[in-house]
Amino acid sequence: NSEDVRCKCICPPYKDHSGNIYNKNVSQKDCDCLHVVEPMPVPGPDVEAYCLRCECKYEERSSVTIKVSNVILLA
Repeated sequence: NSEDVRCKCICPPYKDHSGNIYNKNVSQKDCDCLHVVEPMPVPGPDVEAYCLRCECKYEERSSVTIKVSNVILLA
């Protein structure tokens, strides 16, 4: 299920741009700032410096397991 995977990038403030969190459904190999941060908030020359500050993590979850757990807890 494509909704069960995502890449989450947390980017701190940079120059006059505030910090932001970006999420996107991409493969694990594409889980990096260049593939996830859209639109890029900084101009071309600053992209590398901006991306070096971002922390990107690939996340997987099982929505079926979550639903089953909720049913058991509510029963």
